[in-house]
Amino acid sequence: MMTMMQREVLWRDMLGTISHNLNREFGQLYALWLREFKVFVRERSRLVASIFTPLLWLFVMGSGLGSTNPTNTGANYQLFIFPGIICMSIIFTSVFFGSYIIWDRKFDFLKSVMVSPATRTTVFVGKTLGGMTNSLVQVAILLVVGYIIGIHFDPLSISQTVVIALILSFTLTSVGLTFGSFIESLEGFQLIVSFVVFPLFFLSGALFPINNLPGWLNILTQLNPATYAVDALRGVILGQGINSFQTDIMVLLFFTFVLGILGVLSFRKMKAI
Repeated sequence: MMTMMQREVLWRDMLGTISHNLNREFGQLYALWLREFKVFVRERSRLVASIFTPLLWLFVMGSGLGSTNPTNTGANYQLFIFPGIICMSIIFTSVFFGSYIIWDRKFDFLKSVMVSPATRTTVFVGKTLGGMTNSLVQVAILLVVGYIIGIHFDPLSISQTVVIALILSFTLTSVGLTFGSFIESLEGFQLIVSFVVFPLFFLSGALFPINNLPGWLNILTQLNPATYAVDALRGVILGQGINSFQTDIMVLLFFTFVLGILGVLSFRKMKAI
């Protein structure tokens, strides 16, 4: 029988071990995240290029198609597609983030990470956090643009938008990293990802309402995680969502869990060279 003092010592040792492991894990995640963030900050052309396409769609396509395609939603077409443009920025940034795994492999940085004490799950999560930060910076810029074109935000809508953006970014960064873990050339990655990015965007309802679609097209949109992010953002920003905010978030979290597990498993099988 252990005495009271022995039990206290045992609990203290266990808590100390858990605390040490957590500190080490968070330290590794922070180092991986910081590296990805510094790379993003130093590549200013990358930020400009990633913002240019959404702005092009918002102002050129939004104004051009808006003059011929009324949406009957109580808002002009440019405002209607604004939530979809936010998701477009996240889709392109998050999925193509997987290409940096290929670059890391070419320059042997990935080999250095893989032989470190960090587990592959930690590496995957750290990379994903870096991709989420990149997406969040672009979303912040687009929110400023949205305010300029006449969208009024409040603290609740901004916080909900950030939550949606982070969940969708984690989901799609997992997809990009999964592809990047198996593909060894940038050309092959871009070719395959092109078959993922554009369907995700065009089948999300970003450019059109999805409540009166043909049956076959409606099925495809329901299988697309970006659909629920667009609907949630449209409800938060414009008050025109089809589903409730809670429903969209729950479905998004389901996709996040499934694709996150798939990403972790793919990293465990990934070759460092």
